[in-house]
Amino acid sequence: MDPRVYRRYCVGVWLVAAALGAYPLYMGIRVFEQVMKNGAIPIAEYPKYVIPYTPLAAALIVGTLLLPLLGRLCGRWDLPVGAGISSAVFFLLERIMETKILVETVDLVPLESWQMSLCYIPPERYATRTWAAEDVLFGEYSPAFKLHFYLISVVILVTLLGCFYGFGRMIRTGDRGRERALIVQAAATASFVGMCIWACFTAFYRTGELTVSPLSASLMASFFLLLGIVVGVFVGSFLLGKTRAVSVWIPAVSAVLTVLAMYIGEMILLHGNLYRFGEGVFFSGLGALVLAPADIAVLLASGALTAWICRMLQPAAQTVKKEAE
Repeated sequence: MDPRVYRRYCVGVWLVAAALGAYPLYMGIRVFEQVMKNGAIPIAEYPKYVIPYTPLAAALIVGTLLLPLLGRLCGRWDLPVGAGISSAVFFLLERIMETKILVETVDLVPLESWQMSLCYIPPERYATRTWAAEDVLFGEYSPAFKLHFYLISVVILVTLLGCFYGFGRMIRTGDRGRERALIVQAAATASFVGMCIWACFTAFYRTGELTVSPLSASLMASFFLLLGIVVGVFVGSFLLGKTRAVSVWIPAVSAVLTVLAMYIGEMILLHGNLYRFGEGVFFSGLGALVLAPADIAVLLASGALTAWICRMLQPAAQTVKKEAE
């Protein structure tokens, strides 16, 4: 390996991380300026979703900065170590921002409580929102709602670092066995980050009612599907060349469990309810299960699509492995 190629790659990764993190870091700087100036953030000055994306951006930049050092010191364990350090940075900054920053509404509200309201509806329509008759979207703050916040953040952080570290290891070692899997993983992760940004600015066009519009339902279902695929392909990229039970079905199960965790997070946020993608039996909860047939279809589709992708990656991985031998 030409060391200059690897150095150029690391510089390129740093630039990508800086580009991804530029706006979230800018949001964080604005917040701290307001806190230092006024002691709280006026609603009019509130930058959308400063948590979790400002801590996430900082953690991603730390992880990419560590790439060459950990590649040299940790070898094949560079990703677990880098992801662990970056995750620690994320949770530390997240907790500081959640508890130390106040939003100026009628009263001073901790940032984490204000952020919870944005999971229901974008801030520009907060004052004019309409609620379901049972008013399930409005209740006491519970830290458990952050399950899906943290899940999304960790998935973005770890899978992006998985791409950066994976391509870096390929350049260092010349082993191209995971190349196609990494390309698919990068494309899926980039698409998921794009959907997260879309959700930040639109909340997928939810109006505050439990039954959402067809457009909102389509976007939410696509988001859940993509989340599962991103995690499944990430897991599958480390299992290439194994038996089908390992290389295909373990990633598929990982995808289903990840989407299920997202549903559980939404259920906690909505006090035991879920957003409904439409009217009728197919979209209604199955008693105590809460999940509707439509939700179960999303769960199964995430696993099936992940299994299909991982199955398609197997021949390519085996061919590259044979060529290397």
